[in-house]
Amino acid sequence: MLLPEPMSRIVIAGSKSNLDEAIDALYGLKMIHLIDHTVGSDEGFSIGAPRPYVGKTSERLLSLRAVEKELGINFDSENDEEMSVGEVRAKISSNSVEAIGGEVFKVLDRRNAVAQKMAEETARRDDLRKISGIPVDLELYRGYDSLAVAVGSVKADPSAALAGIDSELFMSGGETKKESNRVIALFVKKADKEAALRLLADFEFSEIAVPAGTGPAAAAAAESETKIASMKAEVDEAEKELAALKEKHGTDIIALDEELSIEERKGSTPLRIATSEYSFIIDAWVPTAKVAAVLSGMDKAMGGKIFVESQEDRSRSLHDVEHAEPRFKETPTKMKNGAYATNFEYPVKLLSPPKYHEIDPTIILSIFFPLFFGFMVGDIGYAIPFMILGAYGLKTAKSKDFKAIATILFFGGLWAFVFGFFFYAEMFGMHFIGAAGADGITVDGTAVTWQSLLGVTFPDWFSGIFPDDGHGISKLHAVTFLLKISIYIGIIHILIGYIVGFINVKMQHGFKEAFFEKGGWMLSFLGVVALCWGMTEILIFENGFEGMVLIMFIVGIALIVAGAATTMKKEGGAAIMELPGLMGNILSYARLTAIGMSKAGMALAFNYLGLVMFATEVGGVMGIVCGALILIVGHLMIFTLAILSAGLHSLRLQYVEMMSKFFGGGGKEYEPLEIKRKNTKIVETEV
Repeated sequence: MLLPEPMSRIVIAGSKSNLDEAIDALYGLKMIHLIDHTVGSDEGFSIGAPRPYVGKTSERLLSLRAVEKELGINFDSENDEEMSVGEVRAKISSNSVEAIGGEVFKVLDRRNAVAQKMAEETARRDDLRKISGIPVDLELYRGYDSLAVAVGSVKADPSAALAGIDSELFMSGGETKKESNRVIALFVKKADKEAALRLLADFEFSEIAVPAGTGPAAAAAAESETKIASMKAEVDEAEKELAALKEKHGTDIIALDEELSIEERKGSTPLRIATSEYSFIIDAWVPTAKVAAVLSGMDKAMGGKIFVESQEDRSRSLHDVEHAEPRFKETPTKMKNGAYATNFEYPVKLLSPPKYHEIDPTIILSIFFPLFFGFMVGDIGYAIPFMILGAYGLKTAKSKDFKAIATILFFGGLWAFVFGFFFYAEMFGMHFIGAAGADGITVDGTAVTWQSLLGVTFPDWFSGIFPDDGHGISKLHAVTFLLKISIYIGIIHILIGYIVGFINVKMQHGFKEAFFEKGGWMLSFLGVVALCWGMTEILIFENGFEGMVLIMFIVGIALIVAGAATTMKKEGGAAIMELPGLMGNILSYARLTAIGMSKAGMALAFNYLGLVMFATEVGGVMGIVCGALILIVGHLMIFTLAILSAGLHSLRLQYVEMMSKFFGGGGKEYEPLEIKRKNTKIVETEV
């Protein structure tokens, strides 16, 4: 289960006249991962050509995609109508794609033409509005032999600057303090135009094109507005027609797109296959357990027209990979996990799929990821909503991203419930057991408990469920104890990473290579653990340098020296430089306690503010309302931060501290040839 599924290589050969039938059989079996043929790999063979129908199929698909974009076809929506494959193919044969495209593009062309005219008319109207304050009719702006006209906006009145030039200046706007809305029309001799424009440049003159026409600009602007309204009505009518076409052809378009995509993919498959003038050869990977089924399935589908043979069962040794042909070096990875662990494949793939010859970390991650999450949250008040949201997401979510989040919420919430009930004994930051004093603070310093809040006394058997005399472990007062647990968990977690790394290298290169590459680091790590334990006993618990402490010091130093000497044979002096990092790796797990403390501290503060200060001390309706708001907003914030902080830090410990000890990744996922119909419910009744 820890390794990807074993793979075997098969070879399929046959007459080129049977290639289409063979491709259909390959897709029908849904178990064959094609090995792309490379030029020059086999003498007399070259890469095959697409099937003759692919060109036409691609054209139709391109046209259909354009229609989908314009109509806003949503492929994620459910399609209630069922359509058989025969019906879809009949529509393709009867040129339904071209007919639908013709209908849609006819309306689109009309809409776009009107929209273009409307845009031009809108620009004309805007220019007319800008100059409508100038008392000059439109026909008077042009048609002069000796005069030049400059129309545009300026930031201030340019009259004084233009005093030295023989000109006539008309101006509008500028009535407010913001004078940048001034528009001017300057009539000047053509000989003086350049000089006038240089002066106007100081006033940030921006030219306005005067539209053609006659009469006042304001009247022309009003006429233009009427035209725009008429054209907008035409565009709206076209949009309604497009909406009707979407309703009419939407289901057909989705079905046609899917079928054409399948045809194109199948027809392009020969580009991955070796062909000669009369024959073809297909190399492929198949799960070893499915080889017999593939051999018999191909023989049955083709009626003995092809030759199928199993070539090799790929081992995990890298020696085989190094001596294989380049195209056979990379074996695809088919992750093999149970029903539970499969839910955690996404976080592994998010980093990188494992290679065929290395252990898949999914099952390890599936154990520790939710465990760490639950340990940090540890509160049944947050755990129950986590589980409800997670269960709902696992049932309804379609996106891989949302399914991954739902997985974390459900299984992490499950562990948060276990820790929150049986270990911390708390809900919404309040312990179950404990009597509060006059100030609302319990004997252990926690603001309010469920016992004091509800005014009840829990039975003895209920108290017996929880540790620490029924109070549960306090995240704020048992810090030393929780830190110890966090560090011990970290030691186990990292050690598992080194052990898996050792197994990986042993499987790939043998025991000797594994010992020098990973065994030395295991020894050094255990040495650091022993040395740190001894130092903790001396510095924190003030024990003497004798007995077990002395033994652990000696053992720790011996293991570190032996491990460093072993590792140096493989990594050189860099191994010594990295030894201090081992202690940092272990201390990283202190965040398990730190995150739990931060959540508990925030809950303590909000509970005290809401239940003690406002609800009790302030009292009355206002105190109760304010207290309730503080509790709701505060715990919602903690709930959200718990997802982010506990989720991210738990994932970081998997990626950085544990998986980095053995996981290389970079594998190629197993992708068998198969037809996936996602967007339509097509009933394949025709043969």
